[in-house]
Amino acid sequence: NGDYVSDALAAAVGGIGIAPGANINYASGHAIFEATHGTAPKYAGLDKVNPSSVILSGCMMLEHLGWIEAAQLIYKGIENAIAKKRVTYDFERLMEGATLLKCSEFGDEIIANM
Repeated sequence: NGDYVSDALAAAVGGIGIAPGANINYASGHAIFEATHGTAPKYAGLDKVNPSSVILSGCMMLEHLGWIEAAQLIYKGIENAIAKKRVTYDFERLMEGATLLKCSEFGDEIIANM
């Protein structure tokens, strides 16, 4: 089952909060891009969770559409934010010396690091 493989790989890079998802029909060219985690309604309105899964899914969509430069700019923002240890709670608890950011603050950090 592909879910087992994708979940194991997500765990290896920090969890499902950062794992993007894509369902692509190469024959028709149709594609859907999504976060791999569920809706997590218990976190709604808390400005807490890591938005990377849905943002990286958007990057995959941009690449699928041929907008490589736009995707690379967003990747750069995420990579730099993580390298500076300015992250959401799921990463902060795993990184010594990290600064805890809210979801919205992490989004601002990504933009500032593009």
